[in-house]
Amino acid sequence: MRVDPDDKSGDGGEESFKSLTREEAQALRARLPQVSPWRVVAAQAVAGLVMAGVSWAVAGRGEVVWSALYGAMTVVLPTALLARGMSRVTRLAEVKANVAAFNFMFWEFLKIGVSVAMLAAAAKVVPDLSWPAMLITLVVCMKMNWLALLWQGRVTTTRS
Repeated sequence: MRVDPDDKSGDGGEESFKSLTREEAQALRARLPQVSPWRVVAAQAVAGLVMAGVSWAVAGRGEVVWSALYGAMTVVLPTALLARGMSRVTRLAEVKANVAAFNFMFWEFLKIGVSVAMLAAAAKVVPDLSWPAMLITLVVCMKMNWLALLWQGRVTTTRS
């Protein structure tokens, strides 16, 4: 069977696109659960503290614990910076899509830059740095973003 790309009869044709009204968009937002970015930052911080405790239990050395804590800070501080920057703009009622996209890109690039700078400074900041402890903790803290996606489906919020 051959499909004609110019056929607009409804079978295989283009679907119509309908823009939402302001009220429909607000109703959709009210139905969809949202996870606060600060909740993600808190989850990353807790994961970092847990990993520091695991590092202490496994290695029993202070430099390994400090390395794990620095790895957590390498994720948590830039994420908090991003959350702060993004939450300022989302409070504005009349933000245009291109301004929001630029704002997100700006804060995301700043977050990446701060993270890279912290990683580059790690050997000088943390005496007797344990790279494995720092990097494992860093990865575990970054994975908290995936848990936020799972929370998003389970969070129920009531909005007035």
